[in-house]
Amino acid sequence: MKSIFKAWNKLSLIVQIIIGLVIGISLAVIAPKQLAFLTLFGDLFVGALKAIAPLMVFILVMAAIAQHKSGTKTNMSTVIVLYIVGTLSAGLCAVVASFLFPQTLILAKSAEKVAAPDNIISVLKTVLLNAIDNPINAIVNTNFLGVLAWAIIIGVALRSASDSTKGLLSDLSDAITKCVRWIIQFAPIGVMGLVFNSISTSGIGALAKYASLILLLVGTMVFIALVINPLIVFLASHQNPYPLVFKCLSNSGITAFFTRSSAANIPVNLELCEDLGLDVNTYPISIPLGATINMAGAAVTIAVMSLAACNTMGVKVDIPSAILLVFLTAISAAGASGVAGGSLLLIPLACSLFGLPADISMQVVGVGFICGVIQDSCETALNSSTDVLLTATAELHEYRKRGEKKILNIK
Repeated sequence: MKSIFKAWNKLSLIVQIIIGLVIGISLAVIAPKQLAFLTLFGDLFVGALKAIAPLMVFILVMAAIAQHKSGTKTNMSTVIVLYIVGTLSAGLCAVVASFLFPQTLILAKSAEKVAAPDNIISVLKTVLLNAIDNPINAIVNTNFLGVLAWAIIIGVALRSASDSTKGLLSDLSDAITKCVRWIIQFAPIGVMGLVFNSISTSGIGALAKYASLILLLVGTMVFIALVINPLIVFLASHQNPYPLVFKCLSNSGITAFFTRSSAANIPVNLELCEDLGLDVNTYPISIPLGATINMAGAAVTIAVMSLAACNTMGVKVDIPSAILLVFLTAISAAGASGVAGGSLLLIPLACSLFGLPADISMQVVGVGFICGVIQDSCETALNSSTDVLLTATAELHEYRKRGEKKILNIK
């Protein structure tokens, strides 16, 4: 037993996760009812990540800003530009794909009883109100906009603090980072439980009639992950993008696929940034910010589902309206984390652009919940892995501008 444990520890985390994935699928096929208790492992893993994430973001961001020395350069402006470009590109790809492969929906009789935002102003209002939420309340309710905003404000206020205070913040940051590493070590068991739960439930069978729609959603996201994102990396860094792209997809995308939560994947992304050797002055801020506003996958979902609704109702979409939809999906996607239900609840907002009534658009949301078994997993994987990818790209870009070459730790 001891030798098996040693051999297990010698494996990389990604190999351990793949083994957990295979075991979970196998057990779900062999004995889905008898081993139903295995889903607890997945719930515990995601629960632990979600529990530690807001506190971790608050302390790490606050500590990073408090200890930031005046004159020390960060890459945040470049990161934000890349986030915007990435989300706009995703929305554009989704609109083009929907025109090339038009979809129609089988609308349900009723949608889930959820409240969608009325207009883009309500989305922006929600974002701003979340940003000024009570900091304790923001941490308790995992409101990352509020957590991030107050961490930045308090961090700036602490820049003039004594060295002993900054030392305490640094020790707290190290301690919580160690806790996160302990949790991530259980990722293989957690993924096993998560995939067991997905396979053993009956949700997959209900997806057959929406296969074409799911294929378009997933295909567009794969295209963005393997073509558009690498193109952005290449243009910014003038380096072969694929080693970094595959590193981010394998180390961040896989866990995000199964946790289906960008917030829960923040600890994983911070760990990956550290492994890559990225600037510690940038990624503690850019990663939680990306989990809040960098939503390429959400832009794809909103655009594809909205245009599918238009096709179903016989609404003709002209080129100017399609271009407007690209910008609307990018803005809406950035506010998705501030609205309960994420990207699906922003579909009615996009549908309103084409005059579709609320009862129809909410039925589209109902269809989205069915497709979400696969769509939401792929969307989160794209969103989360892109946070690390573009953070690294910003650093590569800054080094290139200085005539230097940054060597990332990609194994």
